[in-house]
Amino acid sequence: MMFTIREAWTAVHGTMMGFGFIMFYTGTLALLFTLRSRLLTPEGVQRNVALLKTATAIVAVLSWVAVFIGTYVSYPWYRAAPPAGTTELTMYARSFLLANAGKEAWHTFGMEWKEHVAWISPILATAAAAVVWRYGRGLKDSLVLNWTVVVTTLVSFAAAAVAGVLGAFITKTAPVI
Repeated sequence: MMFTIREAWTAVHGTMMGFGFIMFYTGTLALLFTLRSRLLTPEGVQRNVALLKTATAIVAVLSWVAVFIGTYVSYPWYRAAPPAGTTELTMYARSFLLANAGKEAWHTFGMEWKEHVAWISPILATAAAAVVWRYGRGLKDSLVLNWTVVVTTLVSFAAAAVAGVLGAFITKTAPVI
């Protein structure tokens, strides 16, 4: 099975970046919740904070890479206009969706919303990482700081999930090939 360059970039954007994001996101939440445990020794706190710094940084980087690939690599292919007189629109995803009754909402709602909400995820992931890197061990002692990072991380994930689900359905309906 051979992939076109467009399919390969789409797979990197959605599958590889998304998988990494989910894995490190899960680790981030686990570390945040265990950080407040009274069972942790000072060495355990130090280790968890170091892991938390790494995990939040990786989540932020993966979020930014996914959004940049989506915006500057995949999205131009999606929006490509067909040459005048073209009737076969399957190679032009946006035009294909808009030309088919019942599918135009995938663009007018789905993609238009996705292209904006996707940017929320890396911004919030970076904010969470900045708080973790700035306050480190203070997250154990401050319930407010800890929950600020938890909520910021959850909203970042929710934004990524909405963008990812919309992207998957749009790609299923009109693949960028």
